[in-house]
Amino acid sequence: MAKQSSIHFELSERKILLRFFDLLVVGLALCGLSHFSEFDYFIIDETNWSWLVVLAIYIMGFGTVFELYDLKKSSKIELVSSAIVLTTSVTVLVFLLTPFYTPILPENRIQILYFYLAVLMPLLIWRLAYVTFIDSPRFYKKALLVGEISSIEAIVKAFKAADPNYEIIGFVNCETEREDAIKYKGIKEYSADQIYEIIVKENISEILVASYNSETISPSIYVDLIRLLERGYPIREYTQVYEEMSYKVPVQFIGKDFYKYFPFSRNNKNKLYLAYRRIFDVLLSLLGIICSLLVLPFIVIGNAIGNRGPLLYSQERVGENGKPFKIYKFRSMVTNAEAGGAVWAKKNDTRVTTFGRFLRTTRLDELPQLLNILKGEMSIIGPRPERPIFVNELAQIIPFYHTRHIIKPGLTGWAQVNARYGSSVNDSLEKLQYDLFYIKHRSFLLDFNIIVKTLSTVIFFRGQ
Repeated sequence: MAKQSSIHFELSERKILLRFFDLLVVGLALCGLSHFSEFDYFIIDETNWSWLVVLAIYIMGFGTVFELYDLKKSSKIELVSSAIVLTTSVTVLVFLLTPFYTPILPENRIQILYFYLAVLMPLLIWRLAYVTFIDSPRFYKKALLVGEISSIEAIVKAFKAADPNYEIIGFVNCETEREDAIKYKGIKEYSADQIYEIIVKENISEILVASYNSETISPSIYVDLIRLLERGYPIREYTQVYEEMSYKVPVQFIGKDFYKYFPFSRNNKNKLYLAYRRIFDVLLSLLGIICSLLVLPFIVIGNAIGNRGPLLYSQERVGENGKPFKIYKFRSMVTNAEAGGAVWAKKNDTRVTTFGRFLRTTRLDELPQLLNILKGEMSIIGPRPERPIFVNELAQIIPFYHTRHIIKPGLTGWAQVNARYGSSVNDSLEKLQYDLFYIKHRSFLLDFNIIVKTLSTVIFFRGQ
């Protein structure tokens, strides 16, 4: 049986493809416009190639902030169109306002319109082509799942949510057949002796092994998997693939061999990285405090009118290594909001005042936590600190919940820029998965990614 070849794009390849062709189509459009029309504001030649570099940096930077390279947005033209318009508008505006690095403003103002359209239209046309032709079933990555039938449904749903372009076409029950076996009708089930046939017929790209205990894999399937591996077929453990696709550690699928899934980042002990983090925290918190002084008078006035009570409040939270500390925030709820005891905050919480909702949406209520960062109790980036009462409750329900406390809590974090507001156990489970991914992989690059995504969160008013 010869190994089949198929065309599909990994997550990282799709992101590179989007960025590369975004720059390519804009560059070609500007080049064509300058050579075949009277457009002379942006002429590409050997003397002003640096203009193209600056434009590329602006498109990449603002495109990232406005989520132009979010793969879920990029798969729907109605969503990505707004990101294209925002990216183009801000890019062109900033490009025009930085004449030291870019051409001087043209005397004929119609040239600015031509420039705007030369950036906007190619991006729209290319992204429409991407959605129509590339982000389509013909380029989906097909996988065959080999696992215990009791866990198949949860795994299939998790993978579909993580990456719609990753298609599990069927599964093989790796357990020994039993008369009272569970049946799952979500996807087609194949018998063990059909593995070779289905790989050729469906053009399978890889095989996922989803078993909590390798001892349950029947001897015949084990032999088949060994032979397939020897012939070059990728055979991967499903939690590793899920983590790569979703950027989350799937704690709900981890069993007794948990230690295999937590080879935490060397940066958690790297003295240089930790020193950089502390310097970064201090400098950014000082800058934030100075900027906060500019908006503080408006917050004081808004609190006096809309909140009518104390401006600040403090609350006990769990910090690094489980050590409790007092967190500071601008008050966004009515006074005595928890007179009846601690309760989960939730979306559209009636206890939140009108001005408090504004503070939450803009994330201004978090500004006093810059003092916690200066004191070393928190960091700019890390898992959000939770209240002790909720930590104790969640730790009894969610496995490995206390693991998030091995690093300092943060003002923002991987969970905050990827998950929705936590108002239930399920939301907390999802956020924990993101937090553990950050602890496992944290680095300079991931920290930068979080800062950029935080800007997107603030710009699109995703605060609660």
